[in-house]
Amino acid sequence: MDVTERCSAQQWRDMARTEIEKAFAANKRPVIVGGTGLYLKALMQGLSEVPEIDPEFRERGNALQRELGNPAFHAELQKLDPIMAERLNPNDTQRLIRAYEVFLGTGRSLAYWQESPRMGPPDDWRFTVMIATPDRAELHRRCNARFDIMTQTGAMEEVEALSARIDRGEVPADAPITHALGYTPLAAYLRGTMTLEDALFQAKAETRQYAKRQDTWFRNQMKPAATIEEIRFVP
Repeated sequence: MDVTERCSAQQWRDMARTEIEKAFAANKRPVIVGGTGLYLKALMQGLSEVPEIDPEFRERGNALQRELGNPAFHAELQKLDPIMAERLNPNDTQRLIRAYEVFLGTGRSLAYWQESPRMGPPDDWRFTVMIATPDRAELHRRCNARFDIMTQTGAMEEVEALSARIDRGEVPADAPITHALGYTPLAAYLRGTMTLEDALFQAKAETRQYAKRQDTWFRNQMKPAATIEEIRFVP
Protein backbone atom coordinates (compact mmCIF):
# COMPACT_ATOMS: atom_id res chain seq x y z
CA MET A 1 0.00 0.00 0.00
CA ASP A 2 1.15 3.54 -0.64
CA VAL A 3 2.20 5.52 2.43
CA THR A 4 -0.77 7.85 1.92
CA GLU A 5 -3.17 4.95 2.54
CA ARG A 6 -4.33 3.81 5.97
CA CYS A 7 -4.85 0.12 6.67
CA SER A 8 -7.33 -1.03 9.30
CA ALA A 9 -7.63 -4.45 10.93
CA GLN A 10 -10.75 -4.98 8.84
CA GLN A 11 -8.94 -4.22 5.56
CA TRP A 12 -6.02 -6.46 6.51
CA ARG A 13 -8.40 -9.27 7.52
CA ASP A 14 -10.11 -9.09 4.14
CA MET A 15 -6.79 -9.11 2.24
CA ALA A 16 -5.48 -12.00 4.34
CA ARG A 17 -8.62 -14.04 3.70
CA THR A 18 -8.15 -13.60 -0.04
CA GLU A 19 -4.58 -14.94 0.17
CA ILE A 20 -5.63 -17.81 2.42
CA GLU A 21 -8.33 -18.85 -0.05
CA LYS A 22 -5.71 -18.79 -2.83
CA ALA A 23 -3.48 -21.10 -0.78
CA PHE A 24 -6.34 -23.53 -0.15
CA ALA A 25 -7.20 -23.50 -3.86
CA ALA A 26 -3.59 -24.49 -4.60
CA ASN A 27 -3.80 -27.28 -1.98
CA LYS A 28 -1.30 -25.51 0.27
CA ARG A 29 -1.36 -24.86 4.01
CA PRO A 30 -1.30 -21.11 4.77
CA VAL A 31 1.08 -19.87 7.46
CA ILE A 32 0.34 -16.41 8.87
CA VAL A 33 3.31 -14.83 10.63
CA GLY A 34 3.08 -11.73 12.83
CA GLY A 35 3.39 -9.28 13.91
CA THR A 36 0.44 -7.16 14.80
CA GLY A 37 -1.59 -9.23 17.24
CA LEU A 38 -4.82 -7.26 16.82
CA TYR A 39 -4.86 -8.05 13.10
CA LEU A 40 -4.26 -11.75 13.72
CA LYS A 41 -7.01 -11.80 16.32
CA ALA A 42 -9.39 -10.12 13.87
CA LEU A 43 -8.66 -12.87 11.34
CA MET A 44 -9.03 -15.73 13.84
CA GLN A 45 -11.84 -14.56 16.08
CA GLY A 46 -13.76 -12.18 13.86
CA LEU A 47 -14.34 -8.47 13.87
CA SER A 48 -17.34 -6.26 14.39
CA GLU A 49 -18.14 -4.61 11.09
CA VAL A 50 -17.94 -0.80 11.12
CA PRO A 51 -19.62 0.95 8.16
CA GLU A 52 -17.27 2.59 5.67
CA ILE A 53 -16.59 6.16 6.76
CA ASP A 54 -16.37 9.06 4.35
CA PRO A 55 -12.68 10.19 4.26
CA GLU A 56 -13.91 13.74 4.83
CA PHE A 57 -14.65 12.90 8.47
CA ARG A 58 -11.15 11.51 8.99
CA GLU A 59 -9.66 14.67 7.54
CA ARG A 60 -11.80 16.76 9.90
CA GLY A 61 -10.53 14.69 12.83
CA ASN A 62 -6.92 14.97 11.68
CA ALA A 63 -7.21 18.72 11.22
CA LEU A 64 -8.81 19.26 14.63
CA GLN A 65 -6.23 17.07 16.37
CA ARG A 66 -3.38 19.02 14.74
CA GLU A 67 -4.99 22.30 15.75
CA LEU A 68 -5.77 21.40 19.37
CA GLY A 69 -3.17 18.80 20.35
CA ASN A 70 -4.06 15.54 22.08
CA PRO A 71 -5.32 16.71 25.52
CA ALA A 72 -7.78 19.23 24.07
CA PHE A 73 -8.76 16.86 21.23
CA HIS A 74 -9.48 14.15 23.81
CA ALA A 75 -11.68 16.68 25.64
CA GLU A 76 -13.61 17.32 22.41
CA LEU A 77 -14.11 13.59 21.94
CA GLN A 78 -15.34 13.43 25.54
CA LYS A 79 -18.16 15.84 24.62
CA LEU A 80 -19.03 13.89 21.50
CA ASP A 81 -18.49 10.28 22.58
CA PRO A 82 -17.85 9.97 26.34
CA ILE A 83 -17.84 6.17 26.19
CA MET A 84 -14.85 5.94 23.82
CA ALA A 85 -13.11 8.91 25.43
CA GLU A 86 -13.20 7.02 28.72
CA ARG A 87 -11.69 3.93 27.11
CA LEU A 88 -8.90 5.59 25.16
CA ASN A 89 -5.55 6.91 26.29
CA PRO A 90 -5.44 10.69 25.67
CA ASN A 91 -2.09 10.20 23.92
CA ASP A 92 -3.33 7.51 21.51
CA THR A 93 -3.73 9.86 18.55
CA GLN A 94 -4.72 7.31 15.92
CA ARG A 95 -7.48 5.69 17.99
CA LEU A 96 -8.81 9.06 19.17
CA ILE A 97 -9.18 10.21 15.57
CA ARG A 98 -10.77 6.88 14.62
CA ALA A 99 -13.38 7.22 17.37
CA TYR A 100 -14.03 10.82 16.33
CA GLU A 101 -14.49 10.02 12.64
CA VAL A 102 -16.76 7.02 13.31
CA PHE A 103 -19.07 9.10 15.48
CA LEU A 104 -19.23 11.88 12.87
CA GLY A 105 -19.76 9.40 10.04
CA THR A 106 -22.35 7.14 11.65
CA GLY A 107 -23.90 9.14 14.48
CA ARG A 108 -23.04 6.26 16.82
CA SER A 109 -20.16 5.56 19.18
CA LEU A 110 -17.42 3.24 17.96
CA ALA A 111 -18.28 1.24 21.09
CA TYR A 112 -21.70 0.48 19.60
CA TRP A 113 -20.14 -1.01 16.48
CA GLN A 114 -17.47 -2.90 18.43
CA GLU A 115 -20.16 -4.58 20.51
CA SER A 116 -22.19 -5.68 17.50
CA PRO A 117 -21.96 -9.37 16.43
CA ARG A 118 -18.54 -10.32 15.10
CA MET A 119 -18.06 -11.56 11.56
CA GLY A 120 -15.78 -14.54 12.06
CA PRO A 121 -13.82 -16.78 9.67
CA PRO A 122 -15.51 -19.65 7.77
CA ASP A 123 -16.73 -22.41 10.07
CA ASP A 124 -14.40 -25.01 8.54
CA TRP A 125 -11.21 -23.03 9.18
CA ARG A 126 -8.98 -24.31 12.00
CA PHE A 127 -6.10 -22.29 13.44
CA THR A 128 -3.06 -23.70 15.23
CA VAL A 129 -1.28 -20.99 17.23
CA MET A 130 2.43 -21.19 17.98
CA ILE A 131 4.21 -18.42 19.85
CA ALA A 132 7.97 -17.97 19.59
CA THR A 133 9.54 -16.86 22.87
CA PRO A 134 13.35 -16.94 22.56
CA ASP A 135 15.61 -16.00 25.43
CA ARG A 136 15.30 -12.28 26.15
CA ALA A 137 19.00 -11.55 25.66
CA GLU A 138 19.02 -13.43 22.37
CA LEU A 139 15.85 -11.63 21.26
CA HIS A 140 17.45 -8.26 21.99
CA ARG A 141 20.55 -9.27 20.04
CA ARG A 142 18.37 -10.19 17.06
CA CYS A 143 16.41 -6.93 17.28
CA ASN A 144 19.67 -4.99 17.13
CA ALA A 145 21.05 -7.13 14.30
CA ARG A 146 17.80 -6.76 12.35
CA PHE A 147 17.99 -2.98 12.50
CA ASP A 148 21.62 -3.00 11.41
CA ILE A 149 20.62 -5.10 8.38
CA MET A 150 17.76 -2.69 7.62
CA THR A 151 20.06 0.33 7.60
CA GLN A 152 22.51 -1.51 5.34
CA THR A 153 19.83 -2.48 2.82
CA GLY A 154 17.92 0.73 2.15
CA ALA A 155 16.10 1.85 5.30
CA MET A 156 17.88 5.20 5.33
CA GLU A 157 16.91 5.84 1.71
CA GLU A 158 13.28 4.93 2.49
CA VAL A 159 13.21 7.40 5.38
CA GLU A 160 14.75 10.10 3.18
CA ALA A 161 12.17 9.50 0.42
CA LEU A 162 9.27 9.55 2.87
CA SER A 163 10.55 12.71 4.57
CA ALA A 164 10.73 14.39 1.16
CA ARG A 165 7.13 13.46 0.40
CA ILE A 166 6.05 14.87 3.78
CA ASP A 167 7.97 18.08 3.09
CA ARG A 168 6.20 18.39 -0.28
CA GLY A 169 2.83 17.98 1.41
CA GLU A 170 2.10 14.66 -0.35
CA VAL A 171 1.93 12.72 2.93
CA PRO A 172 0.52 14.04 6.25
CA ALA A 173 3.23 14.63 8.84
CA ASP A 174 1.29 12.43 11.28
CA ALA A 175 0.52 9.62 8.81
CA PRO A 176 0.57 6.14 10.44
CA ILE A 177 3.70 5.22 8.46
CA THR A 178 5.66 7.79 10.48
CA HIS A 179 5.18 5.55 13.52
CA ALA A 180 7.22 2.80 11.86
CA LEU A 181 10.05 1.66 14.11
CA GLY A 182 13.09 3.83 13.62
CA TYR A 183 11.52 6.43 11.35
CA THR A 184 11.60 9.34 13.82
CA PRO A 185 15.24 9.00 14.94
CA LEU A 186 16.53 8.32 11.42
CA ALA A 187 14.59 11.32 10.10
CA ALA A 188 16.13 13.42 12.88
CA TYR A 189 19.60 12.24 11.80
CA LEU A 190 18.89 13.19 8.18
CA ARG A 191 17.73 16.65 9.35
CA GLY A 192 20.99 17.06 11.26
CA THR A 193 19.36 17.23 14.70
CA MET A 194 20.68 13.88 15.94
CA THR A 195 23.91 11.98 15.48
CA LEU A 196 23.80 8.69 13.59
CA GLU A 197 25.02 6.87 16.70
CA ASP A 198 22.18 8.29 18.82
CA ALA A 199 19.62 7.67 16.07
CA LEU A 200 20.59 4.00 15.78
CA PHE A 201 20.64 3.61 19.56
CA GLN A 202 17.12 5.05 19.88
CA ALA A 203 15.75 3.06 16.93
CA LYS A 204 17.07 -0.20 18.33
CA ALA A 205 15.64 0.63 21.76
CA GLU A 206 12.23 1.27 20.16
CA THR A 207 12.45 -2.10 18.41
CA ARG A 208 13.28 -3.96 21.62
CA GLN A 209 10.47 -2.18 23.49
CA TYR A 210 8.01 -3.10 20.75
CA ALA A 211 9.11 -6.73 20.91
CA LYS A 212 8.44 -6.69 24.65
CA ARG A 213 4.93 -5.27 24.10
CA GLN A 214 4.29 -7.95 21.48
CA ASP A 215 5.34 -10.66 23.91
CA THR A 216 3.04 -9.30 26.63
CA TRP A 217 0.14 -8.99 24.18
CA PHE A 218 0.44 -12.52 22.85
CA ARG A 219 0.78 -14.02 26.31
CA ASN A 220 -2.41 -12.29 27.43
CA GLN A 221 -4.49 -12.43 24.25
CA MET A 222 -3.60 -15.71 22.54
CA LYS A 223 -3.83 -19.29 23.75
CA PRO A 224 -1.07 -21.14 21.92
CA ALA A 225 -1.06 -24.82 21.04
CA ALA A 226 2.72 -24.66 21.45
CA THR A 227 5.36 -22.26 22.70
CA ILE A 228 8.69 -22.41 20.89
CA GLU A 229 11.57 -21.33 23.08
CA GLU A 230 14.58 -22.55 21.11
CA ILE A 231 14.81 -21.10 17.63
CA ARG A 232 17.71 -21.75 15.27
CA PHE A 233 19.09 -18.49 13.95
CA VAL A 234 21.91 -17.74 11.56
CA PRO A 235 23.00 -14.07 11.83
